[in-house]
Amino acid sequence: MTSTHTLLLFLSCTLFVHQCHGACAEVDSDTEAVAGKGFKLGCISCKKRSEVKAAASVEWYFQADGEVDFVQIYTYEDGSPTENEHFKGRLDWNGTKRSRDIQDASIYLLNVTFNDSGTYSCFFNRILSFDNYEYTTTINKVVRLTVVAKATRGTASIASEVMMYVSIIGLQVWLLIEMIYCYRKISAAGEEALREAANAEYLAIASESKDNCAGVQVGE
Repeated sequence: MTSTHTLLLFLSCTLFVHQCHGACAEVDSDTEAVAGKGFKLGCISCKKRSEVKAAASVEWYFQADGEVDFVQIYTYEDGSPTENEHFKGRLDWNGTKRSRDIQDASIYLLNVTFNDSGTYSCFFNRILSFDNYEYTTTINKVVRLTVVAKATRGTASIASEVMMYVSIIGLQVWLLIEMIYCYRKISAAGEEALREAANAEYLAIASESKDNCAGVQVGE
């Protein structure tokens, strides 16, 4: 019974470690692009429960500076992108690949121009599949992009990078703590199993010795 408990505990810890490797961290997009260069429009939306199956499609909209309306510029569903004519040939998918469970919907903007300054809005249309029903949710992320002639190290960019590293380090520390906890639990369960085995062996030997002594006395 104890050995079975130990095995189950080990498998649970292994599963936890496996899930942590696929952890998702939401990081804000940079907001300053350099004219003539490429730029990644970041958009990440992590599921709250990683074990729930999901599928998502993504829509990107753009509102140019001085304009009132948003224009749809990019869609991505089942691995198939669709671009708006204004950005034709200048947008590449830079998000989750080989999975319908999209959590990173980032796109890469090639050959940035000053006309690309404005507000970009990213929509996740996500379907969560539970045992008896499906739940549809929409998540919106907004990126306010400024195009400059020469790169500058903005405060937002520095803060975003710092937050990214803090998130990564935090996840690694959390994983390490859980691994140590699991190791101690497994070690304790193993030691308990050894003690129980030793006690059982001792009792068996003692019982056998008692029987032998009783046999000798009867013989006499």
